[in-house]
Order: sequence, then structure tokens, then C-alpha cells
Amino acid sequence: MREQGEPEGKAGTAGAPSQTMTAIAITAPGGPEVLVPETRPVPRPGEGQLLLRVAAAGVNRPDMLQREGRYPPPPGASDIPGLEVAGTVVACGPGCKRFSTGDAVTALVTGGGYAEYCVADEPCTLPIPAGLDVVAAAALPETVFTVWHNVFERGRLRRDEWFLVHGGASGIGTTAIQMARALGARPIATAGSAEKCAACERLGAVRAINYREEDFVQVVKAVTDGHGADVILDMVGGDYIDRNFKAAAVDGRIVQIAFLKGARAEADFMRLMLKRLTLTGSTLRARPVAFKAAIARALEDRIWPLIEAGTIAPVIDRTFPLAEAARAHAHMEAGQHIGKIVLTM
Repeated sequence: MREQGEPEGKAGTAGAPSQTMTAIAITAPGGPEVLVPETRPVPRPGEGQLLLRVAAAGVNRPDMLQREGRYPPPPGASDIPGLEVAGTVVACGPGCKRFSTGDAVTALVTGGGYAEYCVADEPCTLPIPAGLDVVAAAALPETVFTVWHNVFERGRLRRDEWFLVHGGASGIGTTAIQMARALGARPIATAGSAEKCAACERLGAVRAINYREEDFVQVVKAVTDGHGADVILDMVGGDYIDRNFKAAAVDGRIVQIAFLKGARAEADFMRLMLKRLTLTGSTLRARPVAFKAAIARALEDRIWPLIEAGTIAPVIDRTFPLAEAARAHAHMEAGQHIGKIVLTM
């Protein structure tokens, strides 16, 4: 028999939470200082949703854009930032079929991760891979979902192809290098320091290019014997858009997922025609649950075994307590990190 107020569902609650929790609020659009801990009601899981006691939450560039007022949450999503978490299931909403209370999981969420409790759609939730702790698990969802969809589904990267990833020392970059190498492609990365380039090569990049000292177009052409990159994953934009056309192979695919240098640029589209290039891009946060669920199934089938075997491992730069989310954002903005930044509860 359920206790009063206990959500209906497959397994009820385990260690039922109190009515309130600590969460990080965005008090106004602005810099890291607008991230402030406050007391919020604990959310309740709806149909097909899980309530997680969060142990750790990843910090990502979209969180910074949301903080600045440039990336609002989709309708119905929590206004609390945070797109990936790891923790324990404490309640199951109606219709949940796979997970039970007490299960250790990691999840891609549409918001709400910077909090002691978070609601996750069950289809976007995965078991923590064997051998990973919660900090490493929290660093997985946003990066592996993004890389799988954009590099392997949209970009159609295949074995033995050349793959160029910009921002190779970022969370996305360190993940993309490892996934590409593990699945038989030949990754090249750009990064902004000798230390970051060395980290990219340790992770499996055939060559890392210090973009402050070298022209990545020339280096890519040299490394590939003039072939160029078959797939390019770009988070930079700006003048990189035209330069990507130059660095791409004939029939190459360029996938745009962010614009650190701006979304507007002048480019010679004749190269796109002559090389038969595909230029595409995507965002993930607002996509339907069913779409993200299909990615989750592919990841569990193809990538989770590689993580459990140690072939792929999240790169953790630094952790911060939840209450110090502002410091975590300032650290990311400083641009010196290699890999992921994670909040711990």
C-alpha cells in the first residue's frame, strides 16, 4: 500500500525525499554570479518519468547560454539549469517499466539537473556503466547523446574515415575523439594550447592542431595526404565555416552544433557544390522523448560496452559542490579546462 502522497508507478518510492530541496536558480540573465542556491519544492514524476536523487550533475555550454538568457528551456521544462545527472531512482511515475527505486542511473534531462532531486524521462535514462562512479556517469549523457547523433547519425562517420573535431579538449571533443577512434575512424582535433593538444593525442587523436599557432586547413590536408576530413564536427562557427569547406574531403559532411565565434559568416558556397559537401546541424534539448530514446538505445547497444571495457572513459577536469555552481561556470568560461566539469551534491 502506498503512503499518502507517494507517486503511483511500478515501484513507488525508496527513501522518499522531503518536500523541499536545494537547487541553483538563475536570478537574472548575466554572469556566473547570478547562479544562487535556493530552496525549491521537490518535483514529482509524471507519466513515464523517474524522480532521481542527484549525486552529480554535468556542467555544459548550453547551461551558460541559459544563464545568459540566450537559450531558454523548452516549454514544460524546469527553469533550473542542468542537462545531465547521475544518481538513484527514488520514485517512479505511472507507466514506468524498466527502472525501480534504488537503481543507480544516469540521465539526459531537459533541465533541472543543478538540484538535489531531478525528474528524468525513463526512456532517456540509462544504467550507470559498470565500473563508473557517479561523477564520471554524470559527465556522460549530454556528450555521448550529442556525439552519437551528430557524428554517427547525421555525419555518418564510418570506419577508416578522417574525422576533424574542433574544441578537442572540451567535454564534447574528448568524447568525440574516443568514440571515433573506438569505432575505427581516424580523428584529428583542434585545441588552443600545447597541453590541450597533448591531451587530445593521448585520447587517440592522430594529430592535434594548436589553432593559435597552425592553420588547421593546411595541417588537415597534410595529415590526410590531401584527402581532407570526411566528417567535421564544429562548435566554433564564424570564420571556421568557410575554412571547414576548405578542409573537408570531397563528399564530406560538416555538422554544426554551436557558434562560439558567431552564427553569421561569409563563405564560398561554390566549394560546397564542387566538393558535393553536406552541411547540417542540430540541437537536442527540445527534441521529443521518443527521438532521444532511440539514441539512448543505440548508445546502450554500441557505446556502453566500450565504456565498461575501459575503451572510452569520461575525462573529468574538476568537480565543484552544488552550492558553488557559479565558480564552476567561471571555471568553464576561463577556458583552461580539459574534459568535463561536474557538480557534486
